[in-house]
Amino acid sequence: MDTIAVKVRDIVIGGNTPIKVQTMCNTHTQDIEESVAQCVEMANAGADIIRLTTQGPKEIEALKVIKERLISQGINVPLVADVHFSSQVAIEVAKVADKVRINPGNFAKEHSVAQSEFAKFIQVCKEYNTAVRIGVNHGSLGERIINLYGDTPRGMKEAAMEWIQMCLDNNFTNVVVSLKASNTIVMATAYRLLSEAMQEKGIAFPLHLGVTEAGNADTGRIKSAVGIATLLKDGIGDTIRVSLTENPVNEIPVGKIIADYFYSGEYSKEISLIKQDLNKTYTFKCSSWDEFILKASCCYGPMLLDKEIDDFNIGGIVADKVIEQKDIEEFKDNLQQAARRKFTKPEYIACPGCGRTLYNLEETFNEVKKRTSHLKGVKIAIMGCIVNGPGEMADADYGYVGEGAKKVAIYKGKEAILRGVPQEEAIDKLLEIIENDLK
Repeated sequence: MDTIAVKVRDIVIGGNTPIKVQTMCNTHTQDIEESVAQCVEMANAGADIIRLTTQGPKEIEALKVIKERLISQGINVPLVADVHFSSQVAIEVAKVADKVRINPGNFAKEHSVAQSEFAKFIQVCKEYNTAVRIGVNHGSLGERIINLYGDTPRGMKEAAMEWIQMCLDNNFTNVVVSLKASNTIVMATAYRLLSEAMQEKGIAFPLHLGVTEAGNADTGRIKSAVGIATLLKDGIGDTIRVSLTENPVNEIPVGKIIADYFYSGEYSKEISLIKQDLNKTYTFKCSSWDEFILKASCCYGPMLLDKEIDDFNIGGIVADKVIEQKDIEEFKDNLQQAARRKFTKPEYIACPGCGRTLYNLEETFNEVKKRTSHLKGVKIAIMGCIVNGPGEMADADYGYVGEGAKKVAIYKGKEAILRGVPQEEAIDKLLEIIENDLK
């Protein structure tokens, strides 16, 4: 069943169109100059859609100016407003943005209130031809859903279906749905359950794929590719975002490689050759290291995640140079960990940052990685803010969560054991707690 074609300004998601690649600004939306500059850079890099944090009225006004400034420069990329905790902000920004992402878990505390406010929101979306993303996050399911189903893939599916029905009840179908998680198995399972549930209901809204809090560098790219490819190979997914704790412009070429690999049919040809003899060493010929790790992850990652294979043999040639065996082995370890099959190094959960982040997330994350790289089997989360932070890092052993200007909360498991820690002291405090526990 082809998915419904959803129009976001002049971009169409679904309807058997090519996979769209999205990204999100990590600038403060009120900083109009920085936000415009980053949007221009993203658009020039090939972003199909760009999202910005929209917390309140000041961000709505800033988004309006950003949109006008971009259009005046000939940049027509659609803009998405990312809204948490305020249905009123969602209603007002729907008059400005091309699409509004709402989080069902944060839209309104009481479900009856959420239903009423959502109906108002949809009426505005109809009036202004604004698309909607129902963005369910594993880390921020509503209390009622958690009480019924737990923070499980089924709970994520049920939350999405509940809000899909609310869209149908309001005769609104310009909707995209996402079910993101940092755990690739949770993410893939949730999307598969939702796809099945929609088919049973005779509907097919486009799905926005992504592994949230994937981290950075090779591990972030590999983890994202595993989760996204596991679904794309099954024909699930219409638009993707690769979430990296880096300059968000870097996300776009990564997403393009994955999207083009599947849409062009190259993946189908390559995986057919690989599956002819899974014991044979298959050699990927690529123009860059990123292309190698992404295509190899797309091929072998889903088979590992779905337990079709336990191990694999690969080779690679990048720009006519044979990849050294030590680099092959490092990649294989990273891929096994991304597919949740074998853990040989610390597990990091790190968000990409956005306008809500009030510290240098990338710099902090890299410092934590540098100082904890020897801790095999420890799960450490570095999160920008409290919106999804405590939830997405629920299975982490330790966490570093921004909680305001130059203030950090340190978590042990699900409990914040230190709050309001000055930013300049926070990494040392986190490492002190970890080291004491491991003595």
